Amino acid sequence: MFRLLIILLFTLGCSTYISAQSVNIYVGANLNKEIDAMYSYQYSSVNEAVEKAYSLRKQDPELDLKIFVGQGQYNLDRPILLNSQLNGLSIQAVKGEQVSISGAKPLPLKWKKEKQGRYVASVKGLPKFDQLIINGKLQTLARYPNYSEDAKYWNGTAEDAISPERIATWKHPEGAIFHAMHGGKWGGFHYRITGVDDNGEAILEGGKQNNRPSRPHKEIRFVENVFEELDAAGEWFVDQQKEKIYYMPAADLDLKNAACEGVVLKNLISIRGTEAKKAKDITVKGIKFQFTKRTIFEPYEQLLRSDWSIYRGGALFLSQAENCQISDCEFTDLGGNVIFISGYNRNHKITGNHIHDCGASAVSFVGESKAVRSPSFTYREFETLDEMDHTWGPKSEDYPSDCVVDDNLIYRIGRLEKQTAGVQIAMAMNITVRHNSIYQVPRAGINVGDGTWGGHVLEYNDVFDTVLETGDHGSFNSWGRDRFWHPNRGKMNELVKAQPLMPYWDAVNTTVIRNNRFRCDHGWDIDLDDGSSNYHIYNNLCLNGGLKLREGFRRVVENNVIINNSLHPHVWFEHSRDIFRRNIVQDSYKDVGMAGWGDEMDYNFFPFEESLMKSQVYGIDAHSAYGNPDFIDPSKMDYNVRQGSKALSIGFVNFDMDAFGVQKPSLKAIAKTPEVPQPKKLAGKANDSRAVEWLRATIKSVDSPEEQSAYGLNSDEGVIVLKIGAHSPLTKSGIKNRDVILEAEDTKVADLKNFFSLLKEHQGQQQIKVKIMRNQQVENHTISLR
Repeated sequence: MFRLLIILLFTLGCSTYISAQSVNIYVGANLNKEIDAMYSYQYSSVNEAVEKAYSLRKQDPELDLKIFVGQGQYNLDRPILLNSQLNGLSIQAVKGEQVSISGAKPLPLKWKKEKQGRYVASVKGLPKFDQLIINGKLQTLARYPNYSEDAKYWNGTAEDAISPERIATWKHPEGAIFHAMHGGKWGGFHYRITGVDDNGEAILEGGKQNNRPSRPHKEIRFVENVFEELDAAGEWFVDQQKEKIYYMPAADLDLKNAACEGVVLKNLISIRGTEAKKAKDITVKGIKFQFTKRTIFEPYEQLLRSDWSIYRGGALFLSQAENCQISDCEFTDLGGNVIFISGYNRNHKITGNHIHDCGASAVSFVGESKAVRSPSFTYREFETLDEMDHTWGPKSEDYPSDCVVDDNLIYRIGRLEKQTAGVQIAMAMNITVRHNSIYQVPRAGINVGDGTWGGHVLEYNDVFDTVLETGDHGSFNSWGRDRFWHPNRGKMNELVKAQPLMPYWDAVNTTVIRNNRFRCDHGWDIDLDDGSSNYHIYNNLCLNGGLKLREGFRRVVENNVIINNSLHPHVWFEHSRDIFRRNIVQDSYKDVGMAGWGDEMDYNFFPFEESLMKSQVYGIDAHSAYGNPDFIDPSKMDYNVRQGSKALSIGFVNFDMDAFGVQKPSLKAIAKTPEVPQPKKLAGKANDSRAVEWLRATIKSVDSPEEQSAYGLNSDEGVIVLKIGAHSPLTKSGIKNRDVILEAEDTKVADLKNFFSLLKEHQGQQQIKVKIMRNQQVENHTISLR
């Protein structure tokens, strides 16, 4: 009876406070006259509940506080800030109830029909919003070309998006928003149009969203926020001067009775401590977060010398915090980054979340540059060795460390921004990314932006359908343009020769990539780009794009299965200390500009003899083998090998093929899996010899009367140059596609095996003399082997 009296007094707004060990606060969209005895207070808004929590903690700092949010949608009037005063607080949905927290605000629009099916309403006195929601669904800001779900880039692009001819049809070009892909498709750019010059060209402002400057892509571009482009169902436009909104509804939409909202907040919850008082032990659980503003014109920050610039913010933002947990939540229709962990953070857990259909990155760990010793910020920027700090590791603690991203389902992120990732890591240490399913993304699924400071563990993830709108990237991507890295390769060689341990000044801890499944159809499955160093990569299943190792140090790659592809070693250092062993590959190595082959390249399993012989020409893979690996069940993506497989003879060990991706039952039930690879044809005909890549060119044996006739040969002998890749030494040597190599060093070439045997005899030479057949004419050439 006494407890019920206390509850009643607080419900009526009594300010009297009676101490208790634990207090539960209930939030309900529709307040109840009677509340459950477990709740001490009830409010109709989350903000009010948080304010009450602050008030209670001010009176009793040791009070155990929980906020339970009941069924309904809660439109925030301002972001929720949780600081150290609320340490230990949990905000969670009432079990079994659907709870949504939104950054949108209801719009009391009174629509009037205009011509051509268009409607208009006044927005006078309403807050400014950057996205329109009708009946819970985001609508399309008036754009050209019109939105198409089937379009590859940005749901529709056009070369003439801001052509003078098109701009001439707009009364007010100023205020239009122009989007374009990077010239090399390394992300995207976003601009405001501020006017038109004397030539009718758009005057652009912006384009700071990528750390590798380029001109806007000439073809992959679109424009929005133009009144004259409002011509398709679902499109809208606000005339700020007239204070009117225009909308083109679908034919079956009852607009007068529709619920209209505008997105007004860019952040929903911030967990922020200070250097002196960390925010600790705060939990957010079981809530759906929806609708935040786009952040493409917020200040962007360069992330060292990676290709990234980023807005340091998100729908959920954590800074100066420890031991916080975000679990079992759904995040959708968010305009920018989803979860952003900034600067000093320790021991957070992001688990069991469903993240989809958002504008930028899903989960980002980004330290502060003041924690980096001698930081450089652009590709061409560097400090001299004399100027540089030579101390190992971080300079301060202003970075995320020892955090876990586990068992999350992430897809269709980067809907607006293209330099994005499912999980982004930069200037951080010891981040674990485990059992996540990540797919349908425009760039990398998981990206590590630099070597500072390593120690990450990436395991049991399922990452596929990546690099869908960009290029030159991988399902996993990393950069390592750390203190040792220099844009001039010769200078970099000098640096690491003088300071052999320099690559580990920043990459102080080994990053482990193990037991993952990757598939990239538009790049590499695993892409360790410029300078990436100190990695251990093992027990991974790569389904399509292969594994790339550009220049770097101490990458140990072992016991991986690479389907339909191979290792792509690019411009290694002479003493890289790299190791590639006990891997199953299904093609010859795709080497480019190699100065050395690391500490060990051996005990690997190739598909056929010629692919192995090509490696042995370089003096590597002496103990490797070739043949059919005898996979257990490729149709079900079980690429373990059967007992008795020749792959076991080189030391390959089977690993778990059933544990990839999200494991939470409710998420696993809806998660997709990658497409089963179709066996790659390694030759043009059933009786053809296998094609092999050599010096960035594809070559094969002449092995049929048909080919003898086609190339005008005296016999069915020789080696055909099928295709010469970019920057191949063969081009500089005057060799062309469809040339046939007849002799090497004055010795007749019978076939590919014979050719590689001859090359092995002349191993170490800088060049070889060859005799070729071209257009039924014999010619002599000298081929550079470097």
